[in-house]
Amino acid sequence: MILKKTLLATALIVSTSVVHAQEKVAISDLSWTGAKAIGHVIAAVINGPMGSEAEVVDGLSEQAVIAAGMDKGDGSVDVYTDMWMPNQQAIWDKYIDDAKSVAHNQPYPGTQMMYVPSYMADKVSSFDDLKKPEIAALFDKDGNGKGEYWAGDAGWKSTKMWQVKFKSYDLGELWEPEIVPQATFLAQLKGAIAGEEPIIFYYWTPEWIHAAYELSPLSESPRTEGCEDVKLDQEDWLEASTFNCENKDANVYVAYSKSLETRNPAAAKFLSQIQLDPAVVNGWILQIGRDGEDPADVAEAWVEANMDTVNGWIN
Repeated sequence: MILKKTLLATALIVSTSVVHAQEKVAISDLSWTGAKAIGHVIAAVINGPMGSEAEVVDGLSEQAVIAAGMDKGDGSVDVYTDMWMPNQQAIWDKYIDDAKSVAHNQPYPGTQMMYVPSYMADKVSSFDDLKKPEIAALFDKDGNGKGEYWAGDAGWKSTKMWQVKFKSYDLGELWEPEIVPQATFLAQLKGAIAGEEPIIFYYWTPEWIHAAYELSPLSESPRTEGCEDVKLDQEDWLEASTFNCENKDANVYVAYSKSLETRNPAAAKFLSQIQLDPAVVNGWILQIGRDGEDPADVAEAWVEANMDTVNGWIN
């Protein structure tokens, strides 16, 4: 009788472990296209070659809620698909460093730079070139003697940042910001590139324009102590801020609940090993964001065509 009870208890433990090892993985649904692409690729790998189960949870986009859910470890949310650091430093400190309830993979770099189409790169390749009046004149759209650069949308902090940069590089007499919605700018970019006309603009990676067009970033002064001192929330933000060096690249992570290490250990191993290539992410964003393809279809097709890479992530 004792032996029978022991065997039964052992069988129940094994059975429970098997169930836990196959628990469904709940993936965040962050609002930007790159995050959506990454989420659907993760789901396609888990649902496909891994033979497990995952779901992108529709509308699960509030980053604080995602982080708290991963910390709880109850399966309500397991994966934060695109954690930009240091933007999410508070979440990192609370759940990764302190609670140690959230883990992450090796990051890919996210960049913010000023660009020109590559057919302009022989004329302008650095911020030093922008100090030449003849260069500024090439980008003067309205004939007021100043070249225009797209600094971004009116509501973005980065739009203020680029105005601070142009002031800090002593470019105010030759250049002025053009602040229009992103959709308006993208239409301008398409027209300018079609006619090989001058255009200079802020952008970031990953994004689909890098897969669609040949673009060249402008080099800046290297970073030194004190070169970035921005106070963008102050009323006098432009006068109070200085920024006369290159931006520091962001590190962008896939973060996941450590509870997966027991609830679905194969998925946890995969999430710890996934390594994203920004150029590949650019391509996903192009298909989804510009061409309007379904993220799940894009992800499944990519996984099927790139099993060598996927097997490296899994094994």
